[in-house]
Parts: sequence; C-alpha cells; structure tokens
Amino acid sequence: MEPLGQDEIRASFVNCTRGEAKGVTLPAPSSEIPWEKREFLGWRDPKATARAYLVLPYRGETIGLSLRAAPRPKGRVLLSNMCGLCTTTHPLSDIALFSGRRAGKPGREGNTLGIYACSNLACSQYIRGELKSDVPQPAETLSLEERVFRLEDKLHRFVERVLESR
Repeated sequence: MEPLGQDEIRASFVNCTRGEAKGVTLPAPSSEIPWEKREFLGWRDPKATARAYLVLPYRGETIGLSLRAAPRPKGRVLLSNMCGLCTTTHPLSDIALFSGRRAGKPGREGNTLGIYACSNLACSQYIRGELKSDVPQPAETLSLEERVFRLEDKLHRFVERVLESR
C-alpha cells in the first residue's frame, strides 16, 4: 500500500458524511506505519472502540470505510471463529462483526453490510506471520503472495458491495 497522509485518509471515506470523516480519530502517524507490509489500513477508534475504519487502494483510488463493531455475543457455544478477510482462526473474543453503511442513497436509507474479521483488523500482520493467533491454525499451503491476493480479493469484494448503487 502507498503511504497516505491524514487529509488523504479523511477524504477517502465513502460511507459517512464529511463531518463524520473529519471527526475520525486517525491511527499512528504515517511515518510509523509499515506501508509496504499492508494491503489496507485498518484500526479501531481508541476513543470509541465500537468504531472501526478500513482504508485501501481500490481500482485506482483510495477508498475508506467507516464501520461499527457489534457487541460481543454472550453465552455462545462457539469457541473459535475464522476471519472473513485473512482466514485466520481466532478465539471467539478476537473476531468481531463489523458492519458499515452502504455508500450513497442505500446507506442514507439505513442499508448496511457486515463481515466477520479480526477484531484488531491486523489481517496483514497475520498473513505474514508477524502476529499469531492463540488458536492452532489449519495447515496453509498458499504462498505469501497467494495469501496477499486472497486478502485483497476479499477486501475488494466487500468494498464492491458497499459501493453498489453509489
């Protein structure tokens, strides 16, 4: 991913108002982000942990998505779940359902889409082995390049669905 400045990040959001984008708490300073090892920039808002953000290159432009994390379910029988982006298996507490308004008129009418993902949005780090889950992982036969492609493909499909009817 190419490095982005604060203004570029704020301008990239497609499913929230300009005022909401202006109020986004940004992640670490751009100089501290290892851009060359990231397929997307994802973070939870430290001031409001139910808020999350994804920013990624998509078809020649930078797209930002504002998301909400659903509260953790109580009394679930599942002990683990798999991220819908990087396919890392995690304890249930480390997976979150993120939902975001659709772009344009559908979003203004209240239509949303969701995806189960790593609750810390560190998928790029999991596929590179920089972070490890506490749950044993299924044997992975794909190369790093193939895992990166799979992650980007899943991200792009999610963005496509958010942008439909924009």
